[in-house]
Amino acid sequence: MLLVALRILFFRLLVAVPTLIAVSALVFVILRLLPADPAAMSLPPGATAEDLARLRAALGLDRSIPEQYLIWLGDLLSGDFGISIYFRRPVADLVSTALPNTLELVLSGLLLGVIVGVAGGLLMFRARGGRGEEALDVVSSAMMSIPEFLWALLLILAFGVAVPLLPFIGRMAPGMMTPPGVTGFLLLDSLIAGRLDVFFSLLLHLVLPAVALAIALAPLIMRVLRASLVEVAGDDFVTQARLRGLSEQRILFAHTLPNAALPTISLIGVQAGFMFGGTVLVEVIFGYPGLGNLIVDAVRNHDLPVIQLVALVYCVLVLAINAAVEVIYLLVNPRLRTH
Repeated sequence: MLLVALRILFFRLLVAVPTLIAVSALVFVILRLLPADPAAMSLPPGATAEDLARLRAALGLDRSIPEQYLIWLGDLLSGDFGISIYFRRPVADLVSTALPNTLELVLSGLLLGVIVGVAGGLLMFRARGGRGEEALDVVSSAMMSIPEFLWALLLILAFGVAVPLLPFIGRMAPGMMTPPGVTGFLLLDSLIAGRLDVFFSLLLHLVLPAVALAIALAPLIMRVLRASLVEVAGDDFVTQARLRGLSEQRILFAHTLPNAALPTISLIGVQAGFMFGGTVLVEVIFGYPGLGNLIVDAVRNHDLPVIQLVALVYCVLVLAINAAVEVIYLLVNPRLRTH
């Protein structure tokens, strides 16, 4: 199994290289074709035409688009990600600070959504044919009809304004000192530093945005898992297991669920990639300092170096998720290990 997993990862790495080049070229060209001029936007109102020409030359914007792309790609391969036009800071520093926050949010929302979705799918399967399934079906349909950003607003109104139980702005309470950076992930760094006050503050600020992402994911998992379980429950091996006298609970968890899990795993992998896009509005609504907030500020100010690197990071994350899903497939379905 290890050799098969390594082969899949190696193949994914080979596919990732042209994919990243294609995505980077597409984003680069589209940004250069937009009518906004990042050099003009970064100059003060009293700047002259000579000042604009000098800045455009310094940023390389006076060259042709193919030439600009080759220069940028060469710098990228050498580890130079450029300087932000708006923030006046290295782009690598901005992304490396925001990326762990977004990963914490996505992983929290994904974990919560999977737990709720799997539990709901199992409940729908056990209650099939009855009033319970109908009630859960109505609830899941209602949850699916509301997007992440609207859930974020509803959660703020409910638990931040009407009943102020949880904080809903920022990453942690004002006045708290950020723990020393060891891993870059604030939750882990606060535990390593022994700052439990910071840890619980971070956790409380993470609850509402994570729940907003999880609520949008959970009903999809519920419905797909329920449908897969119903389909597998009619197979011969389930009937044979029942004839051998196995309990319904053991049949469900030892036989039906593992064989019905593949479509759900595939769905989770796809939705995990979409979830990174869904964090953009959620982070803006909650004032959460992640990649979503960073790219919104970059787009607003036409900060090309930041937009280009963040788009590339999103692409890498989606490719990594796809590779991880294929490896999980191997662990869940032994029949794929021989291919």
